[in-house]
Amino acid sequence: MTLLRLEGVSVRFGGRAAVDRVDLEVAEHETVCVLGPSGSGKSTLLRVVAGLQPVSGGRVLLDGADQAGVPVHRRGVGLMFQDHQLFPHRDVGGNVGFGLRMRGAGRGAGPGSHGDRVAELLELVGLPGAQGRAVASLSGGEQQRVALARALAPSPRLLMLDEPLGQLDRGLRERLVVELRGLFARLGTTVLAVTHDQGEAFALADRVVVMRDGRIAQAGTPLEVWQRPASEFVARFLGFENVVPAVVAGGVADTEWGKVPVPAGAPEGPQRVLVRPAGVTLGADGLRCEVLSRTFRGTHVALLLRPEAGPVLEAECGLAGAPGVGDRVAVSFTPSEVVVLPVA
Repeated sequence: MTLLRLEGVSVRFGGRAAVDRVDLEVAEHETVCVLGPSGSGKSTLLRVVAGLQPVSGGRVLLDGADQAGVPVHRRGVGLMFQDHQLFPHRDVGGNVGFGLRMRGAGRGAGPGSHGDRVAELLELVGLPGAQGRAVASLSGGEQQRVALARALAPSPRLLMLDEPLGQLDRGLRERLVVELRGLFARLGTTVLAVTHDQGEAFALADRVVVMRDGRIAQAGTPLEVWQRPASEFVARFLGFENVVPAVVAGGVADTEWGKVPVPAGAPEGPQRVLVRPAGVTLGADGLRCEVLSRTFRGTHVALLLRPEAGPVLEAECGLAGAPGVGDRVAVSFTPSEVVVLPVA
């Protein structure tokens, strides 16, 4: 069942459209991550749903009800910001309890009371017994957990996250993403999150939405978006750099790198061709290249190659026998790792 529906939502600042006729649905219990570079409109979209940003056109519906004129505190949504916005003059319990008081929960000490609910929420986010701790004593990861517990306190029908892990180091971010996904699945929470980090979005989301210039450039499951970027913009935003113009005919793309085999059924004519780094294979024959750099990635080595013709190529190879900087190698292309992109 659809919980959130955006119908033709637009937001204009002067003559510029920050959000331009966006249609989007989020199903109940689904986690949707909105991705995009700075200025793409993703945070503005979140503020529209929360009721913090008026729309210039279109409708926001929650459970089928138009939210026009509904104030923030009556929308039944929770919002967690990148900087957490914890109250420094309150302890951990006071911060989490703030969300309960906004809902009108009581302060009694019996079962189901304010105190019990705060303790339950802190247990849920992995901070049992932390009620009396000062905010200043918390690490970045602990502050993130407290902010999450506060956002979850009023049991929102929709939880919205604005770059929730952006200030944390990569290792901690990766651990917390896994924890968040498991937590949302256990609670059955409906989540709309925005981030510029594709790794974070792909690990957390059931569905990914990529935005560009206020519009949706592509939406789909993480696997669909990763395997089949809808445009050169999406491909490059996801970190793929091996994109060149091509003319496709008879299962082969004629490119600056020479002939590149494409998957069966690929559209023919003038196109753009993406070759994933995993599809650039080192061998005895093929396009001759010089190794410009090599980077250890744990499970493989990432190579940057300068071919005899065409732009530089990104490639991957195994740890054993990886070439060194300055070595000459030959590469061929694996059709299953080639994507034919429509010309913009």
